[in-house]
Amino acid sequence: MKFTFDRDAMIKEISIAQEIISNKKASSILSNVMLNAYNNSLLIKATDIKVNFETQIPVQVIEEGSTTVYCDKFMGILTSLPDGEIEFIQEVNGEEQSVNVVIKPVSKKIKFQIKSQSQEQFPEFASFENLPYFEVSSKDIKEMIAQTSFAVSEDETRYFMNGVFFEKKDSNLNLVATDGRRLSFASKQILEGVQDFNSSIVHPKVLNIILKHAPEEGNIQVAIAEKMVFFKFANYKFGSVLLEGQFPNYERVIPQSQAHVFHVYKTDLTDALRRVALMVDKKAGRIFFNISSGVLKITSSQSDLGSADEEIPCEYDGDNYVIAVNYRYVDEPLKGIDSEKIAFEFTEEMKAVTMRPEPAADFFHIIMPMQKE
Repeated sequence: MKFTFDRDAMIKEISIAQEIISNKKASSILSNVMLNAYNNSLLIKATDIKVNFETQIPVQVIEEGSTTVYCDKFMGILTSLPDGEIEFIQEVNGEEQSVNVVIKPVSKKIKFQIKSQSQEQFPEFASFENLPYFEVSSKDIKEMIAQTSFAVSEDETRYFMNGVFFEKKDSNLNLVATDGRRLSFASKQILEGVQDFNSSIVHPKVLNIILKHAPEEGNIQVAIAEKMVFFKFANYKFGSVLLEGQFPNYERVIPQSQAHVFHVYKTDLTDALRRVALMVDKKAGRIFFNISSGVLKITSSQSDLGSADEEIPCEYDGDNYVIAVNYRYVDEPLKGIDSEKIAFEFTEEMKAVTMRPEPAADFFHIIMPMQKE
């Protein structure tokens, strides 16, 4: 096996493989990236069993073949080399009865040698072909992922909430995430003419990779089939095992109507949260919204270290209320809201609060208040 490739082009692909690979032990085949050189093309594969990655780049193949190499070490070598053409040569060491890979720049006297493992040990992938793909706008799906994926539960005993719920409702695609104390919902009418598919729970790891690497323009192909979800765009293919279990009935959590609403400017709220959070107990995360006519006072819990509070103007005219919330549940969705104003809708101090952009858009966030202690 022998081929030459452009250093920067390879780094781009191997960096994505690194995001997929979670096992960092050099002895494990799951720490390796598979390389298959043929017909002046290089097929690259990586997996952590739950998420699969496949891509293809042009290379100059002198001798066809396949192997796997330790991904982290391969990436370290690539980033240390100068720009330009790199030569990849697989050699059999007769004395040690091992297979090594030599990596060296074509125009420099630099040489690395690392051991490789046979591609026969590399896990088989589910095929990306002959699946019921449908196309959605890359911009739309990225916006929906950004509005929901951060809200999944990290409690592995509640595995059915460890992912984002994908649901087709008429011609709408709904994405929902919850950890039991908050819920994020996004919906777009982007499935006109698309055949029905089973509602599914998708692991956030693959969604965050899509969010990071999918283009801002154009479409993404998506398929849900055989207990897996598949994504294709550009020269990339991703597959992920769906999470099993029954996703909670999220519609019961969404208030049908709420008696009160106040509006604040996003910049005011962001700055006040940043300052007040300095004195927040990070484990509990509790802050208080003191709502009164024209003023929102944000206060941290009193602790041994002290406390903080800040008043910002708000559009509200009604009775005074004090609502305790986890500051992360306000801060995290706030980062994905582009509107100048933020609306908070509520009925009582211990009932669900709806956080959304003003004017309303195709997403919102539900926050369950905390005990005030």
